[in-house]
Amino acid sequence: MEAHEYADLDATALAALVRDGQVSAEEVQKAATAALDAVNPQLNALVGERFVAPLEYAADGPFAGVPFAIKDLILHATGVAQTAGSRMLGAGVAMPADTHLMARFRRAGLATLGVTATPELGFNATTEPVATGPVRNPWDTTRSPGGSSGGSAALVAARALPVAHASDGGGSIRIPSAACGLVGLKPSQGRTSPGPDYADPLLGMGIEFVVTRTVRDCAGLLDAVHGAEPGDRYLLPDPGRPYLDEVGAGSRRLRVAVQTTPFSGSGAVDARCVEATEAAARALEGLGHAVDVAGPSLDADAFDAANLVAWTSFLADGVDGLAAALGVTPGPDVLEAATLACAEYGRGLRASDLYAADRVFNATRRAVAEFHEGYDVVLTPTMNVPNTPLGYLDQNDASRDARGWYDHIFSTAGFTALSNVTGNPAISLPLGRTEEGWPVGVQVMAPYGDESTLLALAADLERAMPWAGHRLPTS
Repeated sequence: MEAHEYADLDATALAALVRDGQVSAEEVQKAATAALDAVNPQLNALVGERFVAPLEYAADGPFAGVPFAIKDLILHATGVAQTAGSRMLGAGVAMPADTHLMARFRRAGLATLGVTATPELGFNATTEPVATGPVRNPWDTTRSPGGSSGGSAALVAARALPVAHASDGGGSIRIPSAACGLVGLKPSQGRTSPGPDYADPLLGMGIEFVVTRTVRDCAGLLDAVHGAEPGDRYLLPDPGRPYLDEVGAGSRRLRVAVQTTPFSGSGAVDARCVEATEAAARALEGLGHAVDVAGPSLDADAFDAANLVAWTSFLADGVDGLAAALGVTPGPDVLEAATLACAEYGRGLRASDLYAADRVFNATRRAVAEFHEGYDVVLTPTMNVPNTPLGYLDQNDASRDARGWYDHIFSTAGFTALSNVTGNPAISLPLGRTEEGWPVGVQVMAPYGDESTLLALAADLERAMPWAGHRLPTS
């Protein structure tokens, strides 16, 4: 398989070639390793060396032999060392067993070739950890690929991988997808299993899935890995038909709300992000959907205060748990300044603070659910800006306290955290372009549990506003 052939194909196409015997899985993986070796020196998206051979996978899975990588956070594979983007874990800690989602990725046939970079403990909208250095956006290597799944997004955007693992606690699948021109679905809370290590990571806001280049890959992979495991807290109904069928069928006529002011944070919205959203709204109107300017009524100040409690308590628990397990003292020699500030703030919270945050989250979920009684989906920019310069979101900046760091992150991404709190599925699609040629993401959010509507509409937008021809200058 030639390099250009590999780069042109998504995961669905590669799997079909392997399944039909037109190429071998080994040929596909050889092309992937060559691509990874070619782009990673510039992008710095892998943690450590790529694997000499892929991790074991099911040869009869629907994506058998398709190259893949796992993010250096939350999910883990048996015997694979991971660092969570932090010097605190040194060269990495290898876990003794797969998480449930990792086991499902293996059963789907995905061939894991490496670990992708994340910011320290995932609390950033860029991927520039002190531990391993900045990951660069392949569209412009002076810019950030977003975070916290920036390593995965950079490699998929560079066409070194067709798909890679990602996770999302406040936008960390959708933000890098927007910055790198990818499809990024955050599924509903409970659609993929967080077990066995977690019941509700980040007070239920943390969700895992993948980043892809096409909607059909997103749908097919969700078909392959969704579902609860014994002991999971949530048991969502299965879709009425496979998600991949929704891609071909297209959407029913929908009521679409368009909002271009952020749900949270205090950052301004770049005109190019607004323009991309409005262009998508016009396309949907042209497809026969009913489109209105509207949005749910929320208390943004209360939302941000509650979200700060959720994030800092989670970071405090993570830092202190790792310190105790590893015999390490948290300090500036092993943790970045903003991580330390957030952990210290989180340690000072009381149980009543968590309950107060939960009350805000409850009110938010109910307000959004009530809004969805009148509208099937909400269309927004994914980010406030197309991307950020490297160094702008400096997690080692000692001048910011916990609230200052939170505000700095969400001044660039005020649209994504809402669906983490509500549990609703949301997807970022690369529907816009800047004068520099950078992609611009547009987000669609659907009601809780309704990935079917979301993926059908995403496929309609992919056909109406195709992005496949927008290629990197070196592609």
